[in-house]
Amino acid sequence: MLAISTLAFAYAQSLTMLFVARMLQGAADALTWIVGFAMIADLYSVDERGRVMGWAMAGSTAGIIIGPVLGGWLYELGGIKLPFLVVAGLAFADAIVFTLVATDTKGSGVATPLREVLSHRTIVITLLIVIAGAATVAMLEPVIPLVYRARFGMGPAAVGTVFAIAASCNTVMHIINGRLSDRWGSRRLMLLGLIGSAFVMPLLNLATDFTTALLTLVPMWAIFSMVVTPSLAYVAEAASAEGVESYGVVYGVYNVAWAVGLIAGPAIGGFLLERVGFGPLTLGWSVLLFATGLALARLR
Repeated sequence: MLAISTLAFAYAQSLTMLFVARMLQGAADALTWIVGFAMIADLYSVDERGRVMGWAMAGSTAGIIIGPVLGGWLYELGGIKLPFLVVAGLAFADAIVFTLVATDTKGSGVATPLREVLSHRTIVITLLIVIAGAATVAMLEPVIPLVYRARFGMGPAAVGTVFAIAASCNTVMHIINGRLSDRWGSRRLMLLGLIGSAFVMPLLNLATDFTTALLTLVPMWAIFSMVVTPSLAYVAEAASAEGVESYGVVYGVYNVAWAVGLIAGPAIGGFLLERVGFGPLTLGWSVLLFATGLALARLR
């Protein structure tokens, strides 16, 4: 489905075709993310999931870093169609490799009703943490470039470099945090990440040039990765503790929560940036992260 939707982008001749291609791409994305993490939960025990989730997230972040660079070069070499054709070819090749090497899983055999999944307090609080985490990432990505440009004239190339370095560090941290999650417990690591992010986020106001922007954003991204990777393992733990073994349903709800955060973060961040400024925004958001950490601390 990803290969087909990407080909549709390459040969689209109208806005309607672009919308159809994008919707199909979104459906493909939902299938791979939800079923992919459900497969990991099925195939790996509790003390291994963090490590494997870390590798999965590291691969995703690496793709986000490589994708724009690869797309730009391919566009320069062959025009607008070439990037889409290459990605479609990669998706098709990936499907073949996956078919040959992936271990089959049958899940729990029972699809737990959504209402039952959401009736458990532990799962609901975990999903609220996921919403807060996704909203934080989504809020910073559009707001930071505006602040850097307004305060000290940092251009797109410099901003892109700062984010690329931060994302590279984030990729490595996903792998490390996955292993730490297995060793120390995903709940404990998430709590540390939420509290640490609450204290580090206001330091973003200290950026006055490229170097200080790097010295403040990179630690923020590194610490916040303690929330993202362990949450993937913890939601499965929380579901198992409540007797829910339908990991497909659980990760479906997880991805909906993540999407809600991605939608809400930029809207709230942009609104508050215009009305109260970046300093109060980061302080208020830190309070949100700290409160979320307290909610997590109450779970057992």
